[in-house]
Amino acid sequence: MTLSTAELEQLIIRAKEWADADPDPETADQLRSLIEAAESDGTEQIQAGQELADAFNGTLEFGTAGLRAAMGPGPNRMNRVVVRRAATGVAAYLLEQAAGTYRPRAVIGFDARHKSDVFAAESAAIFSAAGIDTYIMPSTFPTPVLAYAVRALECECGIMVTASHNPPKDNGYKVYLGGRAVDDDGAGAQIVPPIDEDIAAHIDRAAETGVEMADSGWTTLDAGLERAYVDAVASLAIPDRFPARDVKIVLTSLQGVGGPTATKVLGAAGFNDVEPVAEQAQPDPNFSTVSFPNPEEPGALDLAIRAAEESGADLVIANDPDADRAAVAAPDPDTGQWRMLRGDEAGVLLGAHMLARSADEDGAVASDALFANSIVSSRMLGKIAAAAGIGHTETLTGFKWISRVPSLTYGYEEALGYCAAPSLVRDKDGISAALLIAELAADLKAAGKTVFDALDELAVQHGLHLTDQLPVRVGNLGLLDAMMNRLREHPPEAFGGSAVDSASDLAEGSADLPPTDGVLYVTRDDTRVIIRPSGTEPKLKCYLEVIVPVDATADLPATRETARQRMDDVIQDVREALGL
Repeated sequence: MTLSTAELEQLIIRAKEWADADPDPETADQLRSLIEAAESDGTEQIQAGQELADAFNGTLEFGTAGLRAAMGPGPNRMNRVVVRRAATGVAAYLLEQAAGTYRPRAVIGFDARHKSDVFAAESAAIFSAAGIDTYIMPSTFPTPVLAYAVRALECECGIMVTASHNPPKDNGYKVYLGGRAVDDDGAGAQIVPPIDEDIAAHIDRAAETGVEMADSGWTTLDAGLERAYVDAVASLAIPDRFPARDVKIVLTSLQGVGGPTATKVLGAAGFNDVEPVAEQAQPDPNFSTVSFPNPEEPGALDLAIRAAEESGADLVIANDPDADRAAVAAPDPDTGQWRMLRGDEAGVLLGAHMLARSADEDGAVASDALFANSIVSSRMLGKIAAAAGIGHTETLTGFKWISRVPSLTYGYEEALGYCAAPSLVRDKDGISAALLIAELAADLKAAGKTVFDALDELAVQHGLHLTDQLPVRVGNLGLLDAMMNRLREHPPEAFGGSAVDSASDLAEGSADLPPTDGVLYVTRDDTRVIIRPSGTEPKLKCYLEVIVPVDATADLPATRETARQRMDDVIQDVREALGL
């Protein structure tokens, strides 16, 4: 984008005003350096102007994920000014909901990213000034501990300062509601529309009316809250039904904050052969050992797998930096190589294990049990639920939807998110998932099996479900609309040689799902293709699933090759449909 002289001058005026009012010397100095470069006649002027435009042309939008963006000065970045306004807006919303009938309560947590502690402390000062009973974590803790605290302390609000698995330059501000602010099914869950819009309106007013901060008045929690979480999650284990503990685990938190809590939970449940990845055991806001701190990214588990190979471990369990997600890897008997399970594979394994845990001596499962997964996750969980005679539902993408399913027993999404204890944490929880993965793996090992054997057994029962993704990253957000319009105006007729049997525009909504931007296709051979823009990144996400029937006499390796070839054909057809 090329700026005119007048546009650049206006940006510089706004930037100077921001720098003068910025309470953070670091971001104020960054901004003054940009201003100096933008006022020069050198080669740096164009780049500085573009950076100013990106920081000041627009305001960071508050949505259902709260706030999440790169750190830096300006209204379109994560910084102390933006967070102060956000906290003021959230406080105003809570007081509006209380309407003088009760005094709202809030609990605030934070991870080890740059300035997370500062953002949390200033939020506590703002909430206290507003007359909200406020608790703040004593130090860095994982997101599931904060989500647990919202319910355990019966708070109307929870704030978690984290950018989860985003790059090191990012930070975020996640909002939960609970207590008297919501009904039981939503207690302790992330916000959903139209609550986000209401809070955003209060934040906009805060930018005009100003921010008030107290010098004291909040309560700093002690270590007892983490102990309560550890005890509650560890008690999920059922040693009388699943007594095996002989499983060696390599655990990594990817330089995030989940390692100590996860280790305590596993140890409290009797899983003591746990080896941390030394290079990644301590929090590092720069995530210096990985190119991207997301377990799904290629190379993220390399150090953990290397440690597992050297120590002869049975399993690798990886949490993302705030530990709300979990990944699992194990040696694949077919190849002899370590492989990370896809989120759908771990999701259906945990679903089947949840059923086994809840079954009585005759194998019967409580009829009121209910499973849920996002619409872009594998359809196998629905088949597992149907075979057991229990309920199952699909939701929009995101745990803000999954966690609100009434009477939820277990829910997951393909992006490594699992909720196995909704009465404790009404969100995805990578630590409770790690415990149940360990319990399942130890039980399988005692029976002479692996997680891959368990996946084979599920394939025989329900068909081989192969899922994959095709991400399409763009430099111009307008291209996302163009590609979605292309699909709607020229709908594809087939994928992988199978004719499209049904096509749904998800933007129109349905009796089961609220509207969302996306399209869904199902072909005659039950291949499913879902294409939607990302809600957090400039890219299009294509979620693909092929199903190949399997019987007990099938050659499973050959069946997997058939499924892979079909998937490759589907991917090629999706690329052509998008004009790539």
